[in-house]
Amino acid sequence: MNSWLALLFWPFLRILGVFLADPFFSSAAINSTVRVAFALLLTILIAPVLPTMPDVPVFSAPGVLIGINQLLVGWMIGMSMRLVFTAVELAGNLSGLQMGLGFASFYDPQSAANVPVVAQFLSAATTLLFLSMNGHLIVLRALVDSFSQFPPTAQPLAAGALKMLVDHGSVIFSTGLQLAMPIIAALLITNLAIGVMTRAAPQLNVFAIGFPITLAIGAVSLYMVVPYLPQFVSAMISEYTRFINALMLQLAPPR
Repeated sequence: MNSWLALLFWPFLRILGVFLADPFFSSAAINSTVRVAFALLLTILIAPVLPTMPDVPVFSAPGVLIGINQLLVGWMIGMSMRLVFTAVELAGNLSGLQMGLGFASFYDPQSAANVPVVAQFLSAATTLLFLSMNGHLIVLRALVDSFSQFPPTAQPLAAGALKMLVDHGSVIFSTGLQLAMPIIAALLITNLAIGVMTRAAPQLNVFAIGFPITLAIGAVSLYMVVPYLPQFVSAMISEYTRFINALMLQLAPPR
C-alpha cells in the first residue's frame, strides 16, 4: 500500500510545485481546483514511466522531507520559466516609463498589482508566443525528465542549486534591458533633441510638445521591436531547457 501511495504522492507534489510557480499553469485564470485536478491526472499518466520511488513510508519524518524536497524542486522548475516572463515585463516597465506612460497602468490579476500598459501588452504577447511555441509542453517535458535526472530522495538538496537559481535571476535585468534598449535609446535621442529645441527657442512649451513627440517616437520604436519578440522568446525557451538540465545535475547531492 505504501509503495502505491509513494508512486503517486511524491510525483504529485513535484508537479504541484511547478503549477504553483510556472507563469502559465499558475495563472489566476485557472481555478485552483482545476489546477490540482490536472496535477493529479498528469501524475497518474506519467506514473508508469517514472523511476522506482524510495521505499520510505509517506507519513514519516523522511517521507515529509521527501515531500518538501519535491515541492521545492517543482517550484524551481516553474520559477525558472517565470524569469522569462518577468524579464519581458521589466522591459515593458522601462519602456513605458521612458515613453511617459508610467502612470497608465491596469490591475494585473497575475501579479496582484498595477502594471503599466506597455508591460501588460508585452506580457500578453509573450504568453501567446509561449503557447504557440509549445512552451507549456516544454515545461512538462522538463518536469517529466527531471524524475530520471533527480529522483525523489530524502537527502537534503544541494545548496549550490538554490544559488544557481538566484544567479540565474540576473537574466531578468540583462535580457529585460537588452529588449528595452532600442526604445530607451530612441527616446533618449528624442529627449536630447527636444532639449536642444527648447534651448534654441525658449518660447516653446516643452510640456506641450514634448509628451506627444515622446509618445509617438516610443510607439514607433515599440512597433519596430515587437517583430523581434518571437526570436527572443524562442532563445529564452531554449536557454530554459539547458538551465533545467544543469539545475537537475546540480541538485543531485554529492555521493
